[in-house]
Amino acid sequence: MSDVLRELDAVLESRKSAGDAEASYVASLHRKGLNKILEKVGEEATEVILAAKDAERGGDRQAMIAETADLWFHSLVMLSHLGADSQDVLRELGHRFGLSGLEEKASRSATQEQGQ
Repeated sequence: MSDVLRELDAVLESRKSAGDAEASYVASLHRKGLNKILEKVGEEATEVILAAKDAERGGDRQAMIAETADLWFHSLVMLSHLGADSQDVLRELGHRFGLSGLEEKASRSATQEQGQ
């Protein structure tokens, strides 16, 4: 599955650097800047929440999955815009294996406090 993410990373990067904003949605987002990209991430996050609530009440699970794909996509555009990609996120998730969620959160809090 990470092959899909690598391929998507490559497409996003190519559209970022040489994309035609008239022909490419991703290039147009990059041209509009980070605030527009973040607006899309927020919009998609809201749509995921609504679709999940609908799915819980017996609604269409596929709609929830499609909205989650939209959220992931726009999150990847955000990462690309800021010079990161899916592999950076996968590495971070890999570092968290073997840690409980509580331990991981505590280590982030300690790191943030040291940085202040």
